[in-house]
Amino acid sequence: MNPTSTLASLSLARAGKRKRESSYDRSGGNKDYFSVRPGDLVDICRIEGAGAITHIWMTMATDAPLEEPHLPRKIVLRMYWDGEAEPSVEAPIGDFFGMGHGLTRNYASAALMMSPEDGKAFNSFFRMPFAEGARISVESEAERPIKFYFYIDYEQYDRLADEELRFHAQWNRENPTDGIPEAGTDNAFFEFGGKNTTGDGNYVILDAVGRGHYVGCNFNVHNLRETREWNWYGEGDDMIFIDGEPWPPTLHGTGMEDYFNTAWCPQQEVCTPYHGIILGGGPNWSGKISTYRYHILDPIMFEKSIRVTIEHGHNNHRSDDVSSTAYWYQAEPHRPFPALPKVGKRLPLPDVKPFDSASLDRIFGHSNP
Repeated sequence: MNPTSTLASLSLARAGKRKRESSYDRSGGNKDYFSVRPGDLVDICRIEGAGAITHIWMTMATDAPLEEPHLPRKIVLRMYWDGEAEPSVEAPIGDFFGMGHGLTRNYASAALMMSPEDGKAFNSFFRMPFAEGARISVESEAERPIKFYFYIDYEQYDRLADEELRFHAQWNRENPTDGIPEAGTDNAFFEFGGKNTTGDGNYVILDAVGRGHYVGCNFNVHNLRETREWNWYGEGDDMIFIDGEPWPPTLHGTGMEDYFNTAWCPQQEVCTPYHGIILGGGPNWSGKISTYRYHILDPIMFEKSIRVTIEHGHNNHRSDDVSSTAYWYQAEPHRPFPALPKVGKRLPLPDVKPFDSASLDRIFGHSNP
């Protein structure tokens, strides 16, 4: 086994065998996809023995002339290692592959990518080891049948090294975050006032128990505030609490854009290997934003627990639609995830305002409770 691959190490001999699971047509024909109907829960991959997934490619489309809106939020991806009953990975498929809001967009990072056409080709290069087996499933809460294509490339070993941790990913959303009332509040105080000396009320990206290391997240904001005044959504600090430490944590940041390695309330879209802005938002920071930060070269280690948080606006004053997917490695067992919300609670809010039931019915064909 050689868990790290660089251009300098490619010439070194490697142990193991390269294997693949895919959706190819077993009859030899050209129906190279799995048909997944609304309500289906399908195991697309079962691998026996020891190994490590090194690359995943997936794409999907409705089996109908019209494209179904927000499909990436309606399909749930789950992964299980070594016969576990609870998933180690659970997220809407688009969010897992790096972008929220039920959208796709061409972008590239070292770990995750959405590639043409229009970001509908999903790729992961996270290493996902297992000692006894792996299982991957998809669940459809779409309204129409879909065609689901995939490659799952992995290395097969005689045994897995004891020091290898298991890969995890978890989705979270608060819609809206618990801010303060705006009526009668001065905008300067709303954006910059007050003091947060506990971290209580911060948006939680990850809350994990065990030993491992956090390797990053994608982070999505829908700015729900309507105002002509300064409407920057990202004044909140990141606060990462390791092994139960009190406030202020060892890892205390200076602002949302700073944690994502950008600066000065950015809107310019950029993608680098380890951080980027996929969606920059509209005028006065309105609309939908999508960004990422992957700790590939600087993972954050923990021995007992980790709580990755960020303020929603300074001192948690803002009430926006915030969602995220966290990625980390840890020794099993992991703490079971809370139940994933059903599709009505996962769908993005429309860009049309106000967000009343009639407008939601027009957009989605049903209410979004």
